[in-house]
Amino acid sequence: MKDVLYLDEVDRAEALMKPQRVEVLRQLAEPHSCTEVAKALGQTPQWVYYHVKRLVDAGLATRVSERRVRGINEGVYQATARSYWLSPRLVGRLGPRRSRDALSLGYLLDLMEDVQDDVATIAGLAGSPAAPELPSIGVSGEIRVRPERRQEFLADLQSTLQDLFTRYGGAEGDEFRLAVALYPRLVKENPR
Repeated sequence: MKDVLYLDEVDRAEALMKPQRVEVLRQLAEPHSCTEVAKALGQTPQWVYYHVKRLVDAGLATRVSERRVRGINEGVYQATARSYWLSPRLVGRLGPRRSRDALSLGYLLDLMEDVQDDVATIAGLAGSPAAPELPSIGVSGEIRVRPERRQEFLADLQSTLQDLFTRYGGAEGDEFRLAVALYPRLVKENPR
């Protein structure tokens, strides 16, 4: 079972976009027959089989074994991944790329789409023998910047990154992509 299955084809994504199928898929995190899933969901085995067949056809679940129950061969199915990730490009770009201004939210959205595609490609390779170990680093933190110091902060950030690019740029070694995202944190109220 893969950790992540990246869905970038409309037909495969459509198979997942039914709440009933998501519930069936959750049951298939561990191998189960349609009868077992039907019992857990309070549905008929035929109803479950209909959805399992669509999931199998889309490559979102697979038949892992078969067993004989009361003279009938019963399939045992399992989800093909622990999580499913939908590409933002499933809808397709509805216009030109957003502003290339590094200070715009549009630029950040484009950057996140690129990062998501890269990470999904890496996740797809992670289970293959060709890529036994794919090193990556994730860093996250909170920074507070007063409005009057935003330009100073941006200059410091650019200078620090340029220093890293200069020190570690070159033709030798493993190539990594560095993406830095800085966006305002919205405070969510606690519902009581």
